Amino acid sequence: MSKELSYTIEEVSQLLKVSKLTIYDLIKKGELPVFRVGRQMRMDAKDLETYINQHKTIPSQVPVQRKESKDSHHLVISGQDMVLDILGKHIEKYSTYKTLRSYTGSLTSLISMYNGECDIVSVHMFDGDTGEYNLPYIKKILVGYPYILINLISRKAGLYVQQGNPLGITAWTDLQQEHLTIINREKGSGARILLDEQLRIHQLSSKNIKGYAHEETSHLSVASAVSTGLADVGVGIEKAAKIVGIDFVPLITERYDLVILKTPENEQTIRLVKEILSSSLFQSEITSIGDYDLSQTGTILYETF
Repeated sequence: MSKELSYTIEEVSQLLKVSKLTIYDLIKKGELPVFRVGRQMRMDAKDLETYINQHKTIPSQVPVQRKESKDSHHLVISGQDMVLDILGKHIEKYSTYKTLRSYTGSLTSLISMYNGECDIVSVHMFDGDTGEYNLPYIKKILVGYPYILINLISRKAGLYVQQGNPLGITAWTDLQQEHLTIINREKGSGARILLDEQLRIHQLSSKNIKGYAHEETSHLSVASAVSTGLADVGVGIEKAAKIVGIDFVPLITERYDLVILKTPENEQTIRLVKEILSSSLFQSEITSIGDYDLSQTGTILYETF
């Protein structure tokens, strides 16, 4: 029997950033399935991911015309990191806005912004030619749009490996080993871009990477696949490795930034986000989570005029 990842109730509450009482209530209502090991309730990782997917907000479900109504106060924030949930909470606390979350990848989200479907886009896209994050892509995609680029946090990115790193994986070039199986992220995600750029830089062909076509749609699901032995290695961020309980090989510090279009309708949004990111309350809350670098948080990295 293949190993299946499962979580305790406390771990689920930490993953979803809610109280254990909320989790117990969802279990009682039958929304979250559990099983028992002795006296302990546990939840299968696949069931948790199914629940999350069922409650996601997809950009196409949000009317593009919402900004034309003066009564509309919804902001769509794209990206998967839990820091964005905290940002959304602060936005709702200090304004009349209601935040909607779109859990799509960086490149996909940026294209959604170009099409008028996102208000705040989070990006972490590595450009192998310049060694820079985000701006090379933004300049090409948001052609003709005025925008501002603000740093949210920085974080370590690299490779998920099984506990003890039994295969001795330490570098991008190790991915070409014949006995090694990877698990990939979906097209349009920042992690997928990072992998593809590293393969290009190191002149490695994806055709020689076993498992390259096998995709998952979140850092947590990739880390879980490595944990359960479905793959030997995956690309992602440090936080997910610690949550799942596997080892992590840090290979790069990535900048995780926010993009907002500079329009008259967005003046209040930009001002609000800048104030929140610079506030000690927001920063202390992020610091308490751990594994994030806030040295540039709130810094305006680029702005069109």
